[in-house]
Amino acid sequence: MLDSMVSDAPVIFHNGQYLSFRNLADESRRVAAGLQKLGIQPGDRVAIWLPNTPEWPILYFACARLGAIAVAVNTRFRSSEVGDTVGRSGCKMIVLWPNFKEIDFVAILRDVETGMLEAVEHIVACRQTGKDTPEILPGRAHCPFEELSACAPIEQDHGTPDSSCTIFTTSGTTSAPKFVLHKQSALTSHARDTAAALDLEMPGVTLLQVLPFCGTFGLSQFLSGLASGQMAVLQTTFNAEEAVELGRRHQVTHFCASDDMVARMLSATDYQVPLPALRFCGFARFAGMPGLVERARERGIAMRGLYGMSECQALFAVQPDEPERREFGGGIPVSAEAKVRAVDPDTEQVLDHSQVGELQLITPSLMQGYFANPEATSRAYTEDGYFRTGDMGYTLADGGFMFMTRAGDALRLGGFLVAPAEIEAYLERHPDVLGCAIVTGTKRHVQRAIAFVCCDSGAQVDEADLMAFCREGLANFKVPARIFFLEEFPTVQSANGTKKRRKELRQMAHEWTLGDT
Repeated sequence: MLDSMVSDAPVIFHNGQYLSFRNLADESRRVAAGLQKLGIQPGDRVAIWLPNTPEWPILYFACARLGAIAVAVNTRFRSSEVGDTVGRSGCKMIVLWPNFKEIDFVAILRDVETGMLEAVEHIVACRQTGKDTPEILPGRAHCPFEELSACAPIEQDHGTPDSSCTIFTTSGTTSAPKFVLHKQSALTSHARDTAAALDLEMPGVTLLQVLPFCGTFGLSQFLSGLASGQMAVLQTTFNAEEAVELGRRHQVTHFCASDDMVARMLSATDYQVPLPALRFCGFARFAGMPGLVERARERGIAMRGLYGMSECQALFAVQPDEPERREFGGGIPVSAEAKVRAVDPDTEQVLDHSQVGELQLITPSLMQGYFANPEATSRAYTEDGYFRTGDMGYTLADGGFMFMTRAGDALRLGGFLVAPAEIEAYLERHPDVLGCAIVTGTKRHVQRAIAFVCCDSGAQVDEADLMAFCREGLANFKVPARIFFLEEFPTVQSANGTKKRRKELRQMAHEWTLGDT
C-alpha cells in the first residue's frame, strides 16, 4: 500500500517537520535493512513501545517489508504489563525512546521480571541525544535507531499480503490480555474501505492524529489517511489545547477520538468553532458524557458514533449523520463484504431487525486469530464462520446496526435483556446528573439494576429524588434498586481511550447492597 502512494506530498507533520510519502517509503526500506542485519526474520516479533512519532510508522512498515510482526505496546503500560506482552509474544527486539520526558521507559523496562525478557536480543533506542546508546538491559545488544536508518535500502520485500504483520493486545477485562494477530491484506483492505467511507479521497483533507498508534483506533485512522494520500498531523501525546491549535493551523478536516478527548478539546479553547475546517469527528463513547454530541455540534464538531475492536479493527462501522443515531456506537460497515447479525445468546437463533442479541460479524478486516492461542481463536467463531463480538445490539434494515453494551454488562431484568446504556441515558437527562453507570446487583435475591451517578458539586438531589425521576419514565423492572453517588467513576486507560471500570463498580454494588439481600 505504501509503495503505491510514493510521492513528494507530505504524509506526516510532527513537531514542525514534514515527512513525505517518498521519505516514509525510503526510510522504511533502510530500517528494514537495518533490522535484517540484526537478525530480524519473517515471523519474528518486534515490540514498538513508542509515543506518536514518525519512527513508529517507519518501523511498522519496515517490519512489514521483512514479514516480521510489529507488537504494538501501549505506552501507558508499566512493568508487569510490558513484561507480559513482550514475554508471552516472544519479542526478539524492543524499540523505545530512552529520553522521552513524559514516560521513563528505561526505568519501567528495568523493573520487568528478568524471565519475561528471555527472548529479547536487541534494544533499539530512538532519538538518543548522545553518540553512545546507554546499556538499558544488561546482556542485550543496543543500537541507536539512526544506525538502522543509515543502512542501504533493502532490495526486496519478504512480506506478502498473507504475512502476519500486527499484534494488538485486548483489554483483558475478563482474563489475561489476548494477542490479536492481523495479516497485511486485512490492514490494507480495511484502510481503503475506511478511506472511501469517510470521503478521505476528497480534495483538501487533513487528519489530526491525537489517538496513539499503539491501539487499533489510532492505527486504523492513520492507515486510512495514508491509503487516500492524505497528511496526518501527529501529536506525540494528547494535549487538548495543542490539539485545537494544530487543528486550526493545518485546517484539519477529519479526526477520531474518545468522547472525553473531544470534551477536553472543547473546554481547552474559547473559540466558538474550534476547528473551522472540520468535516468529520468519529468518536468512541467510553466516558459516557450526556449532551456532548449536541454541544460539540453547536461548536462545529460533527461527532458520529463508530464501532470496532482489535479483532475486526477500529472504524469497522460508522453511524450516518442522523440525530437519532449519530451519538451511539454501531453504524453501517465500511466494507461492502461485511455481514452483521444479532443472535439470541441463549438459543443462538438469528434474530430479526430491532431485536436485541449478541452481535456477530464476518468481514475482510477480521483477525487471523489470537496469537499462540488456538483454543481462544476457536471459541471466538461460530460454526458458520461468524466472529462472536461479545457485544449486545440489534441490526437495522439499512444494513447498519446499533451497539448497546458488552454482553457481560447486559442485564436480565424482569425476564428481559436490558442494556445499561438505556437506563444511563435516562438518568443523565436529569439536570443535576453529570454521568451515570449501571451495573447488575441483587436485592432480595432478585437481579436488579444498581446505579452510580456523578452530580454537580452544588446539586441538592438525593437518592429518593432520582428514584422518583426514574419511576416517572422507566418501566418498573428497569428502575434501579439503589442509586449511589460518586465524586468520579473508577476508570482504566487503554490504547483506545478511557473506559469505566465496571468490574470495580459491580464489586462496590455487591458490597454496598449486602444488607438488602
